Amino acid sequence: MAQRIQRRITKVPEIRKGDTVIVLTGKDAGKRGTVERVIRDQQGQKKTRTKYGSVWSSMSPLATTSVVVERINVAKRHTKPRQSSNTNDRVPKVQQGGILDLAQPLSIGKVMLVCSHCGKPTRAAHKTLDNGRRVRVCRHCGEQLEVRA
Repeated sequence: MAQRIQRRITKVPEIRKGDTVIVLTGKDAGKRGTVERVIRDQQGQKKTRTKYGSVWSSMSPLATTSVVVERINVAKRHTKPRQSSNTNDRVPKVQQGGILDLAQPLSIGKVMLVCSHCGKPTRAAHKTLDNGRRVRVCRHCGEQLEVRA
């Protein structure tokens, strides 16, 4: 008897760039924002400490995926004014100093997708259209969650 080998399907985050999400935990819990970018760790490896040293262990690629949401999890970065030392310029350019607000990444498990039609936080379901294309669908209202570009 020959066993049928199943192909491993790559896990893809359900949250994509341009989606509206709500933060579930932390200091910004309850706030909504738009995803600026999704950061995926392609390695799927994590260094863990044990009693006798550290060990690299494999883990799900989605476990280390994070998202940057605009105006959420903001950190302040203090920068000094600096001159760029480019040899082609006759007059060196000066970068302005000051305090910058930078949105820091959040773990993908700490945010939840929000439906653009009904406005409720939802987990995405999948539906296959007549043309064979798979789309994300809201579990509450059944509308498509696709980001319009």
